[in-house]
Amino acid sequence: MKKILFTIVSAVFVTGSLQSQNITDAMRYAQDNLNGSARFRAMGGAFGALGGDLSSINSNPAGSVVFVNNLFGVTLSNFNTKNNSDYFGKKTTENDNSFDINQVGGVFVFRNNDKKSNWKKFALTINYENSRNLDNSVFSSGTNPTNSIGKYFEYYANAIPELNLGAIPLSTLQNGYFEDLNYEDQQAFLGYQAYIIDNDPNSANLVYLSNIPSGGNYYQENSVVSTGYNGKLSFNFASQYKDKFLFGINLNSHFTDYRQSSAFFESNSNPKNASPTRTIDRVWFNNELYTYGNGFSFQLGTIFKATKEVRIGLAYESPTWYRLNDELTQTIATSGYGLDNGNPPNTNVYSNRVPYDPNTTMVYDPYKLQTPSKVTGSFAYVFGKRGLISVDYGFKDYSNVKFKPKNDFSNANRTMANLLSTTNEIRVGAEYKVKELSLRAGYRFEQSPYKDGKTIGDLTSYSGGFGYNFGSTKLDLAYSFAKRDQYQQFFSQGLTDVAKINSKNNTISVTLLFEL
Repeated sequence: MKKILFTIVSAVFVTGSLQSQNITDAMRYAQDNLNGSARFRAMGGAFGALGGDLSSINSNPAGSVVFVNNLFGVTLSNFNTKNNSDYFGKKTTENDNSFDINQVGGVFVFRNNDKKSNWKKFALTINYENSRNLDNSVFSSGTNPTNSIGKYFEYYANAIPELNLGAIPLSTLQNGYFEDLNYEDQQAFLGYQAYIIDNDPNSANLVYLSNIPSGGNYYQENSVVSTGYNGKLSFNFASQYKDKFLFGINLNSHFTDYRQSSAFFESNSNPKNASPTRTIDRVWFNNELYTYGNGFSFQLGTIFKATKEVRIGLAYESPTWYRLNDELTQTIATSGYGLDNGNPPNTNVYSNRVPYDPNTTMVYDPYKLQTPSKVTGSFAYVFGKRGLISVDYGFKDYSNVKFKPKNDFSNANRTMANLLSTTNEIRVGAEYKVKELSLRAGYRFEQSPYKDGKTIGDLTSYSGGFGYNFGSTKLDLAYSFAKRDQYQQFFSQGLTDVAKINSKNNTISVTLLFEL
């Protein structure tokens, strides 16, 4: 008889032998939100040919040398995300709200007093930004007409012929060796210890079947709550050559801290299986993921002042090379008939709840992630001191996302290369000045990074704001709205049905700027 609980020292940390990262994890770091200063956000981030804003170095590092004076700025933002979920016709809504100091930076401008030199000016900038706010909450619920969580555990239990999981059949693991298994085998073992799967008594081979009765109409709930950020610290150097050319470079240090808590519940009222088979009518499956690490990237850019009014920009952003660490904790519980320890399954004793908690946090081997590079071309037209209009076009190939070492992630990398595609991004910004008051508006459109255009859909964003110049101090305010549809798959195998998520993001940003 299987033991329901194992005697394992609390909070044991062990090293996993096989990684569990997938395309969803990769996209968490390959995509960026439009963050930064209030002026940058209000104008849709279209600063590739403009410069003159602390966050403009994210579009083109040459932009910092546009500043006339030394400057320090700080930005506070309120992020609100509303996720509307549709799962088999049932609609639910979840809101998440957070405040963050998402930008702090300063620029120092040096003029060259040598009138014979063609290098007129230099700028040094240090800027921190929360490149992506990862606080989010999604809740989905509905009645699945065909698929149960049992298929998830069946998939892993039958993935290897004769169930020789890790060279040790699950049926021999009576005293708890959860930490000795790789990720795939752990999933099968969780299902086995919670009585969701059992040996098929009618098969001469080692085959596992689900104890969740067939018949469909499985009520399911899935809650995913995440917190964290992707941070970026940029060290910028830029220079002006004559009156026509600006050049710049960024050296970027990236760091991430991400926690995700997911809770899945399923129930069914189907007739219990015939004796002596066990029957499961409820399942609780919880996962706690913690990811942390750091990375490096660089950017190169130039701005050409074709005329007094026309400016043209070109910038290259390298891939970000991350080194990441994952920690995963899982628990599961079930209720049903024939589950009580010490009773044979044919007694049909009903158990309210049978928990299985390995009380183990799996610490996986560090791994690397390479995100795609980006090329941005920009055009701006400046109407003297009255205003301007600016357009950025960006190109990014998400199929180049890769986990490393390649030998350990060959399947994941192959999947990403097959499913992901190139994207085009358009940013448009405008500004009009009335004395000390500046009025701003922006638009942003980014294509889906998936070939099907649906797993993560196109992004559309509108923004606006204003700024007021008090002399040595400036105050900027911005509001931006962004929407995007995506399909959330509860599990990677077996139970692969999806909920359609409509995400709407509202952000209010305030920036204070001080001339030094």
